[in-house]
Amino acid sequence: MSTPKPDTTSPLLDISHLRVSFRVGKSEVVEAVRDISIAVAENETVALVGESGSGKSVTAMSVLRLLPGNALIGDGSSIRFGGTDVLALSRDALREMRGKDIGVVFQDPMSSLNPVFTIGSQIAESLQLHLGMTRKQSFARTEELLAEVGIPEPKARVNAYPHELSGGQQQRVMIAIAIACEPRLLIADEPTTALDVTVQQQILDLLAGLKERHRMSMLFISHDLGVVGSIAERVVVMRHGQIREDGPTARIFGDPHDAYTRALIACRPSLDTRPRRLPVIADFMSDSPEAAAVRAAQLRERKVRPVDEKPILVVSHLKKQYRLKTGLFSRKLIDAVTDASFSLSRGRTLGVVGESGSGKTTVGMMLMRLTEATAGEIVFDGRDFLALDAKALMDYRKRIQIVFQNPYASLNPRFTVGQILVEPMRVHGLLANDAARLAHANELIERVGLPASAIHKYPHEFSGGQRQRIAIARCLTLKPEVLICDESVSALDVSVQAQVLNLLLDLQEEFDMAYVFISHDLAVVKYMADEIMVMNKGEVVEVADADTIYRSPQNPYTKRLLGSIPRGYVAA
Repeated sequence: MSTPKPDTTSPLLDISHLRVSFRVGKSEVVEAVRDISIAVAENETVALVGESGSGKSVTAMSVLRLLPGNALIGDGSSIRFGGTDVLALSRDALREMRGKDIGVVFQDPMSSLNPVFTIGSQIAESLQLHLGMTRKQSFARTEELLAEVGIPEPKARVNAYPHELSGGQQQRVMIAIAIACEPRLLIADEPTTALDVTVQQQILDLLAGLKERHRMSMLFISHDLGVVGSIAERVVVMRHGQIREDGPTARIFGDPHDAYTRALIACRPSLDTRPRRLPVIADFMSDSPEAAAVRAAQLRERKVRPVDEKPILVVSHLKKQYRLKTGLFSRKLIDAVTDASFSLSRGRTLGVVGESGSGKTTVGMMLMRLTEATAGEIVFDGRDFLALDAKALMDYRKRIQIVFQNPYASLNPRFTVGQILVEPMRVHGLLANDAARLAHANELIERVGLPASAIHKYPHEFSGGQRQRIAIARCLTLKPEVLICDESVSALDVSVQAQVLNLLLDLQEEFDMAYVFISHDLAVVKYMADEIMVMNKGEVVEVADADTIYRSPQNPYTKRLLGSIPRGYVAA
C-alpha cells in the first residue's frame, strides 16, 4: 500500500471513540481506554499526561498497532492517519507506515536498542528498509543524523555499541532512528523520564528543534505536567482510561478546569514554597469541608530543623578512585569522587544533586561501605566508620540504611513482603522470635500506608510506588538513624511521588532520622532538603542551605543546573 497522501482539510492524526481492553485469564476483560477522541494537527505538539495506568501508552501504541496479542480494540473505534484508516491496514502497509511516516521514541533506550549491533547499523537499517538507500548512502546519512541530534564525533560514534554511550546519548540515538525517514508524526513515550535535568532539557530542546526543522507533528507522552509545559501546544489529561481535560497548554496551567488536572499540577513541588505537606490526588477530588481543611493545612510552611553542635555524621575529604584496565599491562585511574566534605545533624536532610557521573551515588555507597573509600574519613556518631572491623560494621549497618532507586530490582521476587521485612530483623538478631518480627512487620506495613494483606503478597503484585513503600518499610525494621535515599522517587508518578515524600517527612519527624537525599530532580530536592551539596565530575562545587542555593547560586555549574529546570516545573 502506498504512503498516505497529505490531507490538509483534516487532522494529521484523528483518534475517535477509541476503546481498548485486555483479556486477562480465561474470561476476565479489563478496559484500559474508554471511548476517547484525540486529534493532532499538522506541525502540532499534543501532550498526553496522566499517571501510570491512565491509558497514555496504550493509546499511543494503538496508533502503531503495537498492542500485545491479548488486546481488544472495541467496535466503533477509529484511528485515521493522513486520512487513512490505520485499523484496516494490512501487515505490509503497517510495516511501511511505521518508521517512515510515524516514528517513535520509547522510554528506555537501553531496552529498545539492540546491544549486539552498532548504533550506526541500527540507524542505517531504517534508511535501507524504508528509503531504499545503499549501505554507503545510509551510513553517510547516519553520520548526518547523529550530528543533527547532538552526538559528539558522529563519524567515530557510528561504530559504537549502545553500552558505550550515556543514557542521554542513547536517547539521542533513539531519536535519530525515529526521525531518519523524516516522519510526519513523532510519538515520544516518556522520552525524558529519569534523565538528569540538564540532559532532559537538552532532549526537550532537541525535540522542539527537530519538530520545527522537519515540520512534523508530535504526540508527547508524560506523567509530569512540568515537562510538557515547555514543549506542548496542547495538553490532554487522562485518568483511568478517560480524558479529563483537553486544552491549550497556557490555559491548562493557568486555569485548569478539572480537579484532577489541578491535583497533578499541585502535587509537583514548587521552587517558591516549602509546605508542610505536598497535596495528593485525593485532596483535590473532593469538595467536602474536610478536604478543604486538608488543602489549607498543606499550605503552611515547613520549619527548617536547626543544626546540632554534635552532628551524627561528619565526612571529611572523601575520595574514591577506580582502576580501569586499558591494555594488557596498562591501567588508568578514574576519579569518581575527588574531595567530598559535609556534616549531617539528626532530623535534618542533606540534598545531593548533580548530573549522572557527578559522584552522587558513589558518595552514598561509601557512606554505607557498600563501596570502600580510597581516602578520607567518615565519623558516624563519634566513631571512625571506615576503621570498623566486620563485627562492629555489622552493628553499625543497622543504624544507617539505604533506599535504592529501582524498587523493581531491590526487592527479592521470591520472597513475600513479610519475608522481606522479617529477614533483616533476623539477620541482626532483633526481637525474640519470628512471630514477634512478623508482628512488627505488620505494624510497619500499615505505617507506610499499605493494607495488612500486603504482608502475604509478592513484590510483582504491587505498583512502583507501593514497592518503594515496602523498601522504606524494610529499612525501618532496623530503626536506622541515617537513611540514604538514592533517587528513590525519580521514576514515580508525581502523585505517588508526593505520597512517598510526605511519608519520608512523617517518618523523619517521628523517628528523628537524618536523610541523605540524592536526586537529579532539583524541585524535589528543594522541597526535601535543609542543606544542599552540588557535585560535578566527582567534585563538590557548592554547599549551602537550600534557600540560598536556589536564590543565589554562586558556582556557574549550579546556575546551569537551575537554568535547566523546565518552565512547567514551577507550579502556577
